[in-house]
Amino acid sequence: MSCSIFAATASAVFTAGGVRSGNGLAAPGFPSLIARFSSGFGRSSFWNDGISCRRVRISGFVLNVRRTPGVAYATAATEKSIHDFTVKDIDDKDVSLNKFKGKVLLIVNVASKCGLTTSNYTELSHLYEKYRNQGFEILAFPCNQFGGQEPGSNPEIKQFACTRFKADFPIFDKVDVNGPNTAPVYQFLKASAGGFLGDLIKWNFEKFLIDKNGKVVERYPPTTSPFQIEKDIKKLLAA
Repeated sequence: MSCSIFAATASAVFTAGGVRSGNGLAAPGFPSLIARFSSGFGRSSFWNDGISCRRVRISGFVLNVRRTPGVAYATAATEKSIHDFTVKDIDDKDVSLNKFKGKVLLIVNVASKCGLTTSNYTELSHLYEKYRNQGFEILAFPCNQFGGQEPGSNPEIKQFACTRFKADFPIFDKVDVNGPNTAPVYQFLKASAGGFLGDLIKWNFEKFLIDKNGKVVERYPPTTSPFQIEKDIKKLLAA
């Protein structure tokens, strides 16, 4: 998928409701998230003053393991890399991700009708224009599992991204990122880096940063803006 180059920036716009954290503050753009998660996870997880915590039971004791948002935590060893997968693009053509070997990748599940849509698409397009010639790629996977906020067909999604945001980065076929029909590429991503709710993708615009060897090095929650990831992208590009 290719659109015309977009070089403008815009301020972040968050229009959806928030999730209350332990300090009483709301996380903008995260609509009623806890109440709308898919079932299927059994670990007790919660927000605590902006820090992700997981409750672990060991021999009758309960430990709260504190995790910092934006840092990846491996949950399963794998010999695979992202380059081992073949996916469908938004035009239903097979794409081997091996073509991105040697590049830094940011993989994100996108949606067209989310409170995070405008800010994320705008910032993603800006970062792509800035670093694409230095070996950086953004791989966008539409997903309709969170509030039904990506209801359109592939042609409709493509037109939306191209005409409204001039998104020139690759956009792929709509996929499931949670549940029994999870796309294999997302099974790999989640096995490589679990989040504060275990392996579940939490909402639209969760992000995975991949190094030049195809390994996941960071996982970011949906409320982490693309501009906040820029410093990590630059480090991997320089490595």
